[in-house]
Amino acid sequence: MRKQKILIIDDEPDIRDVLKITLEGEGFDVCEAQDGVDGLEKVHKTSPDLVILDYKMPKMDGHEVCRILKKDILLRHMPIIMLTGKGELKDKVQGINAGADDYIVKPFEPQELVARIKMIVRRSTRDLDANPLSRLPGNVTIMSELEAAINSGKQFAVCYLDLDKFKAFNDTYGFEHGDEVIRETARIILNVVHEQGNPDDFVGHIGGDDYVFLTTLDKAEELCIKIIENFDQAAPTFYTNEDRQRGYVVAKDRQGKELRLPLISISIGIVTNEHRTISHVAEIGEIGAELKKLAKSKQKSNFVRDSRKRELE
Repeated sequence: MRKQKILIIDDEPDIRDVLKITLEGEGFDVCEAQDGVDGLEKVHKTSPDLVILDYKMPKMDGHEVCRILKKDILLRHMPIIMLTGKGELKDKVQGINAGADDYIVKPFEPQELVARIKMIVRRSTRDLDANPLSRLPGNVTIMSELEAAINSGKQFAVCYLDLDKFKAFNDTYGFEHGDEVIRETARIILNVVHEQGNPDDFVGHIGGDDYVFLTTLDKAEELCIKIIENFDQAAPTFYTNEDRQRGYVVAKDRQGKELRLPLISISIGIVTNEHRTISHVAEIGEIGAELKKLAKSKQKSNFVRDSRKRELE
């Protein structure tokens, strides 16, 4: 079972040590950051389940860190506990106004903090079935959204997305860089759907490099076009200058033969009930897998929309 990860952002080493010892003793995986700037970097690298954030720090205070995290569309659901000085009411109010989920006053009783952490993590897990890397809703929520779309009787478009040549990237650059690509892809998809889709469109993360979004028939293709445009613009930045300039990665297969693998691209399959009756979520998945396979055969980022017609019941 995956350990829940907590990031401590505090400029006082003694506070970090006490928290780390206490939380690791309770079975949490603990990361540390020594100031606000370092903390923001660690959030994006480690994808914590919860952040413990000191209010007063050098470089960037807790209020500003909290404000930035809560503005990020992928991180706004991540719970934050703010640490404030004794009796500093203004700090508490500003921390809560910035989006902190709870606060605790220093000096604190470690076991009280542990109890609050466990309560908030439980509540967060219950309220958001989230992928730990992208913070997007996961498979439980995806199934629920697709079932609701089917039961609504309305026309819909479900777009399945995944990355091409991602395994080669992971093998060459390592899993940490691969995780960064997964997070950035989620951000691109979510931003495009949020900015150009309908207010109630849904974006989910199936797992690994597989994503899905649910929208209306009229929006599906324009969203896919914009996602591909933004992804293809971002993709070269994932690579070293050398790989970027030559446009491919040099790797070896299991027999030791040298291969030239193209840069990452994105394939999208658009499943609709425009010309067919869809009565079960599994049908959407099967059709989406076929369409993605066809899109991948194009050897570049693109989408394929289901054009096969079956008599509507």
